[in-house]
Amino acid sequence: MTTTEMLSARQTLIREELEAGTGAAIGMAVDGSKSRTGLRIWFADLEERYGPVAELRPYGLKGYAVTLGFGAFAGEVVRRIAGAGAEDVHLARALVASIDSSVEVEVQGQEMADWKITTGDFRMTAIIRNLPRDPEVALTEVSRDTIVPMMAAMAELIGYDVIEEDDHGEPEYEGAELITTVRRRERNPRNRLLCIRLHGEVCACCGLDPRETYGVAGSIIEVHHLEPLSLLKEPRPYDPARDLAPLCPNCHRAVHTRRPEPWSLEELGELMADPMGKAGIL
Repeated sequence: MTTTEMLSARQTLIREELEAGTGAAIGMAVDGSKSRTGLRIWFADLEERYGPVAELRPYGLKGYAVTLGFGAFAGEVVRRIAGAGAEDVHLARALVASIDSSVEVEVQGQEMADWKITTGDFRMTAIIRNLPRDPEVALTEVSRDTIVPMMAAMAELIGYDVIEEDDHGEPEYEGAELITTVRRRERNPRNRLLCIRLHGEVCACCGLDPRETYGVAGSIIEVHHLEPLSLLKEPRPYDPARDLAPLCPNCHRAVHTRRPEPWSLEELGELMADPMGKAGIL
């Protein structure tokens, strides 16, 4: 199978991975304009000219290079990104930092610890070497482990919203929009992606591994903010490694049965071990 045929055949899989990780519709096309055929990836609603574009091309004998830049008319999107909030910036950087250390990631003219986007000249490159011999396995690995976090970081900075299903009726009290903000943040697909990359898909409370139990239907782990945004006494830097925890849907729902301050994971563990409340934490 030629590179062109392989890239064409794997587009559906790559698109599914990207859309799940970014929360945005993805456009892509095989690009044979250079000496080595590649794949160009962008956010469908922005089109290729108006937003960030990731370009994937073979590199050496067993590697790939990913270059992320901006289209020729991306000025408005770049200005929007430049105005992103501190928490969005922290999450975007953490997503890129979650790429395996064996991958050579660089931002042109900037340090990786505090990279930022201020102009359309921004360029981020990732070189992945020594991939599996099977070209389809290699392409899947690069897409999932490098392109997805890079594009998810861009989606976070652009500010793709999470569509909320209103299954709670009218707000129960004044200020309920703060709870909605926390719920939206927890359901943010970029948070879920990063949480899984950092902590895996095993529930931090009950130890359930949904994929072992449900197989292909097991992609149900949810993301929990250990300290709800609405309860922060003062702003502090957002640390995804310590601020997020993977929970199964049951434990996540149980944690939030106490309001306004949810149960801690330790408290929920005590309740699970002593459901009749003899331990006295009620």
